[in-house]
Amino acid sequence: MGRQVCEAIAATQDLELVAVVDPAEPGQQLRAFAGPVVPDLTVMRDVAALVDAGAQVAVDFTHAAAARTQLPWYAAHGVHAVVGTTGLTEDDLAAARSAFSDSPANAVVAANFAIGAALLVRFCELAAPVMDGVEVIELHHDEKRDAPSGTAMHTAERIAEARAAAGAGPFRDDPTTEVVLEGARGGAIAGIHVHSVRLPGMVAHEEVIFGALGQSLTLRHDAYDRRSFMPGVLLAVRLVPDRPGLTIGLGPLLGF
Repeated sequence: MGRQVCEAIAATQDLELVAVVDPAEPGQQLRAFAGPVVPDLTVMRDVAALVDAGAQVAVDFTHAAAARTQLPWYAAHGVHAVVGTTGLTEDDLAAARSAFSDSPANAVVAANFAIGAALLVRFCELAAPVMDGVEVIELHHDEKRDAPSGTAMHTAERIAEARAAAGAGPFRDDPTTEVVLEGARGGAIAGIHVHSVRLPGMVAHEEVIFGALGQSLTLRHDAYDRRSFMPGVLLAVRLVPDRPGLTIGLGPLLGF
């Protein structure tokens, strides 16, 4: 993802890539693994390099433990943040919201930067109040660390919120009383079952199946290439300076 972000920014006319940070690869030349399209930059060890380079926006695709430290750092140093790191908890987001509320910088945190994935969540919100049940299946590559994905959790939460806002109430309780194999029904978020699949060859996929009397509705988004996330990342980089505080998800940037 880091390489894709660097290449995407380098290909724009209105954005400039000024620094690259990776504690695992300090001293490497960016062009050694991102090709000649990117600037001739040396990979730095510490995020302080962003301030030294005059960066206005940091794009952070790391892991949750690092993001917990880096989000307050961005806020304290006045650097806008676009964060695609998954695994952040509600407490993490609350801490980030507090940090950026007192900062001249702003942040956008999204579990998924694919515009199609944001549309899927919006369509789910429309379906949620009028269907009788739903389950979420997320499918990712076999090196993904967290399960379920942040996208799946966000989807389930938004479905539950949409039903509550419409006065539809929660879906009925799971009627399963005998679980023959532990975990067969997946996990539950706001009463909505979520299932995780990890297989080689996949990138990022989500399927949401709604059911009602005599019918079902399936909504699915497939990201076949990490480049699919770049239009959303670039949108967030361009808009984050004008989005005060913390923005969660790509939807608000798209107007929903």
